[in-house]
Amino acid sequence: MARIAYTYSIRARGSPFDNINRYERVLDETLISAVSWISAKGLKRLAVDQENVSRILTIMSHPLRREILLSLSEKGEHSFTDLMNSLNVHTGKLSFHIRALAGFIEQTPNGKYTLTKSGENAIRLIKDLETWAVEVDLARRTSALPLASQKKRIYAFLIDFAVVLSIFMVTAIMTGLLSSITGGGGFRPDINFIIFVVIFWVYSTLLEGFAGQSLGKRMMGLVVVRVDGKRVFYDHAAVRNFGKIFLILPFDLLTGYRLKDKRFIRYFDKFAGTTVIDLRLP
Repeated sequence: MARIAYTYSIRARGSPFDNINRYERVLDETLISAVSWISAKGLKRLAVDQENVSRILTIMSHPLRREILLSLSEKGEHSFTDLMNSLNVHTGKLSFHIRALAGFIEQTPNGKYTLTKSGENAIRLIKDLETWAVEVDLARRTSALPLASQKKRIYAFLIDFAVVLSIFMVTAIMTGLLSSITGGGGFRPDINFIIFVVIFWVYSTLLEGFAGQSLGKRMMGLVVVRVDGKRVFYDHAAVRNFGKIFLILPFDLLTGYRLKDKRFIRYFDKFAGTTVIDLRLP
């Protein structure tokens, strides 16, 4: 009888496993409700953030407002009169744009305007956008340049190499004859290699800095320009031709290949901000 009564009580209350299953169902339902609530809140927060982003971009889109922020960033504090005089705007226009910049600027106890934390962040955004705008403009200009092919650049390099080698050989022969007459030292391969490299660099730098063309480039119809299409100067030519020094040339070409940018076959072109164009292309 006692065993029957115990079995009946278990069935009446449910087994421990039934209780566990019921607890699991309750827990699952609670977790599902919590995830749904968090997702709904997250979507709402995302929408609010996007609205804030749009509002900030709208405020920053006006050049006078950017000038106000930049002026405060440079000077620290400005009175209304200082801003009006430095920006050369009338009272009503300045008042309107200052009201639009609420949250980015604030008034100090002495009545002057200064940047808030959000205003300081806006300054960083403006400077980043200015840098990005310059890069976009350069890319747009460069995309219109008739870039020289790698094949023609190699031919131009070989022509220049032959010219410099001829100059070096003549110089070496004359130096050797002079040494034999005066009883000087013999042929030094290491010294002569350094001399050849220096002559090659000076030759390329002087001619490209003067007219943008070495003899090889002139024969192939090529010219070195800056990435914005303007002419190069001696400092640009000097930097880009460091890569032609033979111990550096493999690194220069390999790094340039990894850039995946048609403007820069060699890394030192990117470093100097130069590229090579083909004057004979239509």
